[in-house]
Amino acid sequence: MPVHPRAGLPAEPTDLTDVAHLVTAYYAEHPEPAVPEQRLAFGTSGHRGSSLLHSFNEDHILAVSQAVADYRATEGTDGPLFLLRDTHALSEPALVSALEVFAANDVTVLIDSRDGYGPTPVLSHAIISHNRGRTTGLADGVVITPSHNPPTDGGYKYNPPHGGPAGTDATGWIQDRANAILAGGLAEARRVPYSRARAAETTGTHDFLHAYVTDLPNVVDLDAIRAAGVRVGADPLGGASVAYWPEIATRYGLDLTVTNPLVDPTWRFMPLDWDGKIRMDPSSPYAMASLTAHRDRFDLCTGNDADADRHGIVSAQGLMKPNHYLAASIDYLFTHRPGWAADAAVGKTLVSSSMIDRVVADLGRPLVEVPVGFKWFVPGLLGGQIGFGGEESAGAAFLRRDGTTWTTDKDGIILALLAAEMTAITGRLPAELYDGLRARFGDPAYARVDAPATRAEKAALARLDAGQITAKELAGDPITAVLTTAPSNGAPIGGLKVCTESGWFAARPSGTEDVYKIYAESFEGPEQLARIQEEAREVVSAALSSGPGASRRT
Repeated sequence: MPVHPRAGLPAEPTDLTDVAHLVTAYYAEHPEPAVPEQRLAFGTSGHRGSSLLHSFNEDHILAVSQAVADYRATEGTDGPLFLLRDTHALSEPALVSALEVFAANDVTVLIDSRDGYGPTPVLSHAIISHNRGRTTGLADGVVITPSHNPPTDGGYKYNPPHGGPAGTDATGWIQDRANAILAGGLAEARRVPYSRARAAETTGTHDFLHAYVTDLPNVVDLDAIRAAGVRVGADPLGGASVAYWPEIATRYGLDLTVTNPLVDPTWRFMPLDWDGKIRMDPSSPYAMASLTAHRDRFDLCTGNDADADRHGIVSAQGLMKPNHYLAASIDYLFTHRPGWAADAAVGKTLVSSSMIDRVVADLGRPLVEVPVGFKWFVPGLLGGQIGFGGEESAGAAFLRRDGTTWTTDKDGIILALLAAEMTAITGRLPAELYDGLRARFGDPAYARVDAPATRAEKAALARLDAGQITAKELAGDPITAVLTTAPSNGAPIGGLKVCTESGWFAARPSGTEDVYKIYAESFEGPEQLARIQEEAREVVSAALSSGPGASRRT
């Protein structure tokens, strides 16, 4: 895809969202349940949409909140429901709508005692902390966030009592129930006025910030960071971690400066992303351009997206690629966490770099390779069998220092703090640690590109069978594996992965655009990577043309 000519440059007035128009549309516009794009659809991390597109309006939130209340009843979940929001303009009105429904259903809801913003990992931490040692009265939670998506978007994520992203058994039930409520004109959605909801006996508060920040020394060595005097510049990117970073700095005496403390629902301070949109993606060199400009002032700069479940790491060398930081973090953690079980595994999604495979093999640890979606790491993180789980999109989490569960959702705050710990303990920046891995295991070239696809072609790609792949070579190397299910759990990957000894590609349909995504990597360099990408299109095209019932490509 072409890069926008102003990518990485500050937003201009014409780029900004009309917040009043956006919020008015949330209340005034109503979706048409017969239109697929206007129904609720849970992806890998909940439902996302925009009030301007009739995909995130009050009707959606009333319906999905009623569905969550109904789901809790069917599951016997009768503990508190933690309810948080991020800084997107649609998040506060959606939280109000959700609370009105939960109160009408007599759900015990705990909202933030400081009336502040709440990161996704803080929600997971609260659920895990409440449920530890319990078998009854279990908590769950909802965070209103579209993650790193543009200012026009809203999102709704449900985390059940295990604390992590809900699986398809839960999201499918909730989605279907919510859409049925929408189709019924919201007749089954119970609600009370907001003033009654706030005053209800079932509505209480919880000091999320205090609980999370107080517990941090149990997962990251903050004493070492302070003693080494690591200078950190932290940028919440206008997101929900905005109050957390100054509290962390003050509480633990760290040399940590919040480089941008501003919250503005237009995100007018953000540089434009690669496509000219405002997007709070800490893995994007364009979105992180303003933070990269500070790199000479600090040893490390860190960024988080709007709900702080992703991380970006910047040093003198620039922004680290997410796969590079995952590999360096894994190598560091599994050699500096004596409290972890000797057989604790490393979890990765199958579109993450194969550098991780080589690091894990060298460590002598098991590798758990799963489909895209952090939900697949939840059981392992909850039971301590997985010490670290990470995704190529800059999302990861790891265990406490004693080997017990910290969160079962991505935590961009602890990944940012880990970079400072790594620097403090080793005397080397994370990018320098990765250079050492590259010298030992090779220097892979990795990229993700998009290719056009119709809705029918995307559906066919998601249903591919390995037998439909007739190619024997990829970029001149023999194909060693063709996967349509994940190696570690046999779950469908919703596409395919083709591997050789020196490279691979994976193809997955986009859930929101008429494209499919091609992830590719080569340990032979950029030229072979380009060949793999080109041949990946040919392999996918041939498979889609030969598949039963698939539309033929020309």
